[in-house]
Amino acid sequence: MTAPAPTATMTTPRPYNFSAGPAALPEEVLREAAAEMLDWHGSGMSVMEMSHRGKEFMSIAEAAEAELRRLLAVPASYKVLFMQGGGLAENAIVPMNLSRGGVVDFIVSGAWSAKSAKEAERYCQARVAASNAAGGHVSLPAPSTWQLSTDPSYVHLCSNETIHGVEVQQLPDLAALGCDAPLVIDCSSHILSRTIDWSRVGLAFAGAQKNIGPAGLTIVIVRDDLLGHALPICPSAFDYQLVAANSSMYNTPPTYGIYIAGLVFGWITRQGGVAEMERRAVAKAELLYGVLGDHPFYRLAVEPGSRSRMNVPFFLRDERHNDAFLAGARERGLLQLKGHKSVGGMRASIYNAMPLAGVQALVDYLNDFARRHG
Repeated sequence: MTAPAPTATMTTPRPYNFSAGPAALPEEVLREAAAEMLDWHGSGMSVMEMSHRGKEFMSIAEAAEAELRRLLAVPASYKVLFMQGGGLAENAIVPMNLSRGGVVDFIVSGAWSAKSAKEAERYCQARVAASNAAGGHVSLPAPSTWQLSTDPSYVHLCSNETIHGVEVQQLPDLAALGCDAPLVIDCSSHILSRTIDWSRVGLAFAGAQKNIGPAGLTIVIVRDDLLGHALPICPSAFDYQLVAANSSMYNTPPTYGIYIAGLVFGWITRQGGVAEMERRAVAKAELLYGVLGDHPFYRLAVEPGSRSRMNVPFFLRDERHNDAFLAGARERGLLQLKGHKSVGGMRASIYNAMPLAGVQALVDYLNDFARRHG
């Protein structure tokens, strides 16, 4: 005789996921996507089953773009492109579209911008105009120290370094530095956590998997006058002008990623927009850095003025406790706290989807672990 099926399902709180990417999504968004999985708005289809050129999906993509434009106050003179390949692919796609084979200046502030400069060498004359590598990527080179070229095609800056936890707090004004080249920013790991001054930016790109949605989608926001200069070797699917002319539908885009991104954009709007995301980011970062910076059991490497609000690397002063720290964290539902292999230690990524309660739970654990092992 089989036991009767349970009439109710007990629910337990979801763990807090501090992964650097692919990263946590708002639970509200996940539930909305789950409810629409088999049938989107009475269409009889899952979004994953739709033609990317059908009216149903086109409405999804158009709404996602419109919401993103509102959230970031993107001027009409910029195109929003939904692409593939992530930030690493953009390290090639940007110089293939913007370098014209000339000189490109790179500000190396961590692992990602170093990768950008290395990849660009295949397509242009990549030149490091400033670097913090000698100091271990723990502070940002001040714009006044940058050695910019006479006439670069563009200047590349990673405005938030996910691995080293270094963030640009204010975008540089290249014109004030005597440079009329466009600024290109890789803002993958802090997009939508703060505003963007478009008067200082020619192109911004972001992989979605950190602060927007699932892996597979890359967002490019590019000024109109920078289109139409792709190198002959640039694949047609990566030619910004061609992608823009076809409303990101030149080839099949990552349709489900665009759909989830649209849900996230709607969630951010309902929370109060980018201004509210920034307020929360400041509160979460101040709470976490306040404990880590003052506690003798832990150590921060990044200098205060350069610390990221999104990615917080830290170390146990006695690293013999690392394994126990991670095991105890998992038991408390605090996941993905191990630091990047190139840096070591720990890292807590506290993107928009991470609630203040999650950071408070981590802070409570930090204090408790130190009390028991210090």
